[in-house]
Amino acid sequence: MEQIAEQEKQSSIEKTTFTVQEIQELLPHRYPFALVDRILDYTPGEKAVGLKNVTINEPFFPGHIPGNPLMPGVLQLEALAQVGGVILTLLPGMKGKFFAYAGVDNARFRRPVVPGDQLIMTVELLSFKRNRIAKMQGRGLVDNQLAVEAQMLFSLLD
Repeated sequence: MEQIAEQEKQSSIEKTTFTVQEIQELLPHRYPFALVDRILDYTPGEKAVGLKNVTINEPFFPGHIPGNPLMPGVLQLEALAQVGGVILTLLPGMKGKFFAYAGVDNARFRRPVVPGDQLIMTVELLSFKRNRIAKMQGRGLVDNQLAVEAQMLFSLLD
């Protein structure tokens, strides 16, 4: 009887962290465009905090920029979007759905993201309309310093 009660208790507790394998079950992105290594914290329907370990082995570093490797801003935005994708695919009725970028507003890059950095990304769901259009706010920190921020718009692809 105690075992059944414990199982029911565990099933009612929301999952708040996700491994890279669990992220791959939610998102279609694969190497070299899988840009989230872990979800550190997740609040259903509200926000997620993701981690990107930036390593010198990334395929873009040899060409961006030789002698001064920088993570391209567009890939920082893509990483933010993938954290947002986790939030969206975990909404009721959205499992297996794919949301694409529909717009980016107020994107700012505040400091370089370089090999060895851990980009900690917090993405908050601002609105979700007609189960099709989502608006989100994302921020990425490195060493507790703001590196990237943007407001993002997503659209469900049929």
